[in-house]
Amino acid sequence: MQIGDKAPEVLGHDENGQEIRLEQFKGQKLVLYFYPKDNTSGCTAEACSIRDNYGELRKKGYAVVGVSVDSAASHQKFKTKHDLPFTLIADTEHTLVEQMGVWAEKSMYGRKYFGTLRTTFIINEEGIIENIILPKQIKTKTHGEQLLAL
Repeated sequence: MQIGDKAPEVLGHDENGQEIRLEQFKGQKLVLYFYPKDNTSGCTAEACSIRDNYGELRKKGYAVVGVSVDSAASHQKFKTKHDLPFTLIADTEHTLVEQMGVWAEKSMYGRKYFGTLRTTFIINEEGIIENIILPKQIKTKTHGEQLLAL
């Protein structure tokens, strides 16, 4: 997916098993952020930064949805533990991560594996991608502030 593309209509299922669709956010801007794994240091820092800036993001007209390939049960624990006020999509089938182009080969300590590239898409009120924050641009500890500065 690139700037100017329409985001997929079906985003997936949230931590409660409810289907989340793009049309639910019509008239709002949507921060759709992809992260590798619940309860890891970087992903927790990123989620908490967004949480801490959530009120200001809402005032600016943004809805926030996080996405990882973790299970709904993992997302429920992550949300509860860190008091996250936004929806988390459990993309266990890798549908959305593949549609958005953020499921890719990664490497850690010389070992290659597939995983989610930490990426944030800003989707406008009409469902069109208007900005993409790439993995190397995201600062996990201050990602909420990064979003407010857009």
